[in-house]
Amino acid sequence: MSERADAPALVLGPMLRHVGETDATVWVETAAAALVTVDAGGRRWSAPTFRVHGHHYALVVVDGLTPGCDLPYAVSVDDAAAWPPPASPFPAPRIRTLDRGRPTRLLFGSCRTSVPHDREGHATNGVDALRTLALALARGEEEWPDLVAFLGDQVYADETSEAMREFIATRRDIAEPPGEEIKDFEEYAHLYWLAWNDDANRWLLSTVPSCMVFDDHDIRDDWNTSWTWHEQINRTPWWHERLMGGLSSYWVYQHIGNLSPAQLDEDEVYAKVVAAQSDPRSSGGSQGVEEELDLTDAVFDLARRTDRHPEAYRWSYRRDLGDCRLVVVDSRAARVLEPEHRSMLDPAELQWLDEQLTGDVEHLLIGTSLPFLLPPGLHDLEAIDEVLASGTHGPLVARAAEKARQSIDLEHWAAFNDGFVEVFAMVLEVARGRRGTAPATVTFLSGDVHNSYVAEVVDARERHGARSRIVQAVCSPIRNPMPRGVRVMMSAFARSLVRPMHAVAAHSRRVPEPPCSWEVTDGPWFDNCLAELTVQGPDLSIVWRGGEIRDGDDAHPVLTTVATVRLPGG
Repeated sequence: MSERADAPALVLGPMLRHVGETDATVWVETAAAALVTVDAGGRRWSAPTFRVHGHHYALVVVDGLTPGCDLPYAVSVDDAAAWPPPASPFPAPRIRTLDRGRPTRLLFGSCRTSVPHDREGHATNGVDALRTLALALARGEEEWPDLVAFLGDQVYADETSEAMREFIATRRDIAEPPGEEIKDFEEYAHLYWLAWNDDANRWLLSTVPSCMVFDDHDIRDDWNTSWTWHEQINRTPWWHERLMGGLSSYWVYQHIGNLSPAQLDEDEVYAKVVAAQSDPRSSGGSQGVEEELDLTDAVFDLARRTDRHPEAYRWSYRRDLGDCRLVVVDSRAARVLEPEHRSMLDPAELQWLDEQLTGDVEHLLIGTSLPFLLPPGLHDLEAIDEVLASGTHGPLVARAAEKARQSIDLEHWAAFNDGFVEVFAMVLEVARGRRGTAPATVTFLSGDVHNSYVAEVVDARERHGARSRIVQAVCSPIRNPMPRGVRVMMSAFARSLVRPMHAVAAHSRRVPEPPCSWEVTDGPWFDNCLAELTVQGPDLSIVWRGGEIRDGDDAHPVLTTVATVRLPGG
């Protein structure tokens, strides 16, 4: 249980999550069962909390709005003002609904550790690009984004901070497995609190809509890398509780905010919340809710089922933004790991993605935590390793390749070639105009690799009849810099090792040739940064921004530009 006598009514949030043309959702965690109300534009919307493992949450649906409106809002808990704080130095949070006539501004990035924003934290982990942008927005120095897409590793369950380890030590013997790693839902709840409770970041998340998807560190490094990894981790006595806590907390803290109100009504677990809200006993009032819905069993049952049968639930989703469409793909939980049928996506997920990848939109954006187009040298290395790990060269080589796959993270799309080829075929059909009018670009947005770059399919029109540019844009990390020694190798995979690695791959008949060739056109950059993609008609502009400390003022980092890339339409 997380309730404390001195806890504020609002433990975490508010977070502005889904925003459409006429509706929005606001997520909160409260200290106790309560009725949560959002006030905006002279109207009120309320929702009672529901409970998961002793914690209390609400997702308030704000509907009946007009496109392009801009409304300051406030949150109350049981009729007591809870947000914004009375002495807040930040502007009032606002709900800005989508306006189809306004060019989209989309932030994206991944990999953000939660350490203090002081001199020591900056020395070990660098400046938090998210917090730096929050301060710049609060000062009115940046144009307002429409959405921030967090593409994995919002929290690190396997690499905990000193503050998280101190919390763990108050609950259990940290010398016992899983040691300093997260064990259960309660520890995940505290991990999310540490990630999102900083004043500047909390304000940003209250006023800029966000969507999210997990990657491995949200659960554990190398999550679902291979069948061998799956068998090894399931032999540990602590893994089941960890996975149940990770998936359950992900559903509460990240996933439900990705869904529109209509999608929430159709969600098999959240439908219970919708049904309970029509019960007069949960209607609330000045004394709070009379009977709070307990979703613990339902959410944990969902986690158990999706672990055993990934096709039982879909974590992927779609956001329509007017001039572009964002399709966010689960590239972790939906994997097929059987050695004979390895694929990044199971058949049901592939079919769903197939239905989402259509034209008749200015830009088609595909969010996947793992880059679809790796630096070519690294792609070939992973494709070679997949073949070797399959046992084609004997068990000793297979074991060595599997060890390499896990130790240096050779588990991106290239290591799941069947799924890679199937998705590439879908993208080419869109780019050729066979699924509606071809977009100006088909752009993959990704993170994970702790460096940022742009890659593009070479001569897409001449070689493949594509009317769209096919692009990969990566932004990583937001705050978790790559060790300097590894940076040299990553740069080599993007440049000097491309031809040698391709020659090795081409020498083997078993290593598949990719459907298209591509090259890294810009980067890599290794700064902590957050990217901003701006639609400019048929063109895209992407700016990577980071932060730096000036005059020793660690509390107020200054926004810097890491790189700018302009992509003319196809």
